[in-house]
Amino acid sequence: MNASPSARRGREVRERLQAAAAELIAERGWSAVSTRLLADRAGVGPGLVHYHFPSLQALLSEAALGTVRALADELGALLDRADGLDEGLTGLLAALDHYDGRDPTSLLFSEVYLAAARDPELGAALAEVLAATRRRIARWLAAHDAPTPEDTAAVLTAALDGVMLHRPLDAQLTSVRVAPVLRRALHP
Repeated sequence: MNASPSARRGREVRERLQAAAAELIAERGWSAVSTRLLADRAGVGPGLVHYHFPSLQALLSEAALGTVRALADELGALLDRADGLDEGLTGLLAALDHYDGRDPTSLLFSEVYLAAARDPELGAALAEVLAATRRRIARWLAAHDAPTPEDTAAVLTAALDGVMLHRPLDAQLTSVRVAPVLRRALHP
């Protein structure tokens, strides 16, 4: 069934608003994004922000969580293609090497973590995304006979997040440096 032209336009406006929100969060910081700034970036009137979303915070949250989910799905798919623990870990870390800590995705991640610490609703939504990511990693670890897959997935996920949060402060924190340490955790 084809959507009506107005439904398509509405979906396109929502997508433009979400893309603009993700860009602005990374560029300016969560708290510096205003309705007017967002509408200008998306090329729509400010009234459409609140027509399509219950609040500016709801839009920012949806945009940020969408970015987090997309990266988690990308990394999960990478693990699904890996033949073993070493190949999966190498692939994860190589993928994360594309983020230097100052790129838009890294900056958005830092901002959403900070905002989630102050907004319980966003915090709960981000916690669920992280829990789903850990479950997916735990299933992959279990399929490759890693010890204590749930605990290992929790620590591995936290370590990867930590690497990303520290990377803007230490450019040497790359897969070459991190992989041997994490490999020891996977192969005790």
